[in-house]
Parts: sequence; C-alpha cells; structure tokens
Amino acid sequence: MPRWSGEVRVRFAPWQGVLYRFVRFAVGGFCKLFWRVRVRGLEHIPSEGPFILSPVHRSNIDTPLVALMGSRFVRFMGKDTMWKFRFSDWFFTSMGGFPVHRGTPDRDALKSCERLLADGQALVIFPEGTRRSGPVVEEIFEGPAYLSAKLQVPIVPIGIGGSEGAMPKGAKGIRPVKVSILVGGPIRPPAPTESGRVGRKGVRALSEQLQQRLQELFDEAQADVAQRR
Repeated sequence: MPRWSGEVRVRFAPWQGVLYRFVRFAVGGFCKLFWRVRVRGLEHIPSEGPFILSPVHRSNIDTPLVALMGSRFVRFMGKDTMWKFRFSDWFFTSMGGFPVHRGTPDRDALKSCERLLADGQALVIFPEGTRRSGPVVEEIFEGPAYLSAKLQVPIVPIGIGGSEGAMPKGAKGIRPVKVSILVGGPIRPPAPTESGRVGRKGVRALSEQLQQRLQELFDEAQADVAQRR
C-alpha cells in the first residue's frame, strides 16, 4: 500500500524549490539531448495565476517532458503506487506530486487540485487519465473541465508526438527517438450563471472542446516528428 497519508502541501520550503529547479534542469537537459525534443508554443504558458496543463498521454516520459514547459513550478498527480516506498514518497512529494487512486472517484485528490488552483498554482492533469496508445485521443475524463469551470481557470492543451515510440506502454527501457511538443492557446471556461456555477452541459462542452483541441495538437506534433526523421 502507498505510504502517503495526509493532505497535499500547498507551499514548500526553500530547499524544495532548489531541488525542484535542479531536477528540472537536469531532466530537461537530458530530454532535450536524448530525444532531441522540439518545443513550440511556450508563449501560451501563463506567466502568473492558476492554470491547468493538459497533455496527451502515451508514455511514462510524458511527465518529465512537462518539466520543459516554461519556468514555473508545476504540480502533478501520479498513480498511488508511485508513493509505495519511503524514498519515492519523499522524492515525488518534494517534486510537487501527490497521489491519485485510479479507477475510482478520488475525492481527496480532487480537493487537493482545488486547493492548489485556489492558491494560484499551475497543475498538470492528463485528461486521458492513464497512458493510451495510438494516434486518436478518445474519450477523456471531465476532471480538467470541471476544475476549470468551477474555479474559472484556463486549460492549456499540449500535444506530445513521438513519446510512445520513446517508451511505449509495457516497455522497460527508453529509446532515442525524436519528440515534438506543441503547446496550444489557453482554453477559457464558460462564464458561470447567475447561481455562480457552470452547469453540467457547460462542463461537458468544455471537455469536448479540450478533446478536439488535443487531437489537433497531437496530430500536428506527430506530423512534426515525421518530418524530422
């Protein structure tokens, strides 16, 4: 069972910020060199205020690739088994992560997301939920759209091309392929009604808009990888 117990830490000690920047620099540098990563659209990343980064998910390397997404400290969810051991618990927590129990509605993880966004932070949520395979972005979870609508924060969609070839699902090692990342413009949530809420239809429409935009960015990122071969 995972070792995690307790609420997500909203703010970190100075030493954790130093560790985060060091790991991001090291991992980001490795990714750029090993996978010859090309990133476009970084100007779409907000320089301040809360937002949700929503990438497509085809590989375990997608999470470290998000380290290339600008200079802001980003928070992320990970499957609960990543917190199973003492060191991994310490490391992923220190890096801004917190666990989610997949396959069931995890209200604690959702509350953690709300706390972080309400505090003005950047949050990474893979809307496909888990790693998928193939060129099609199929049905996505409504979590990012729900949080975006409830807290009135933008969603920044990201297409990642080539990562499945770098480390496909089930693979035990990585391969030196080219990877292209394309950051799309922020998707704004619909305005709340007089009741102060965005209805179910609004959330569903926002989620469908996100899915469509992710497919477009994913297609373009994959095309860019193919052109660079």
